[in-house]
Amino acid sequence: MNRIKEVLEEKGITQTWLAEQLGKSYNMVNGYVQNRHQPRLEVLFEIARILGVDPKDLIKSSQNL
Repeated sequence: MNRIKEVLEEKGITQTWLAEQLGKSYNMVNGYVQNRHQPRLEVLFEIARILGVDPKDLIKSSQNL
């Protein structure tokens, strides 16, 4: 599971904006945000770079569930 939704909300960033920055469709990004799909590792790192966070900040550990 990932924390992309929480980080977007914390930063006041929309899924549409993130999709544009990634060059992905809104539906793909929405899948990541809703945890229906998990991004590939390189996409996760790109999301972290765009959002200005450590990639670890986008991942929920199994201990936090």
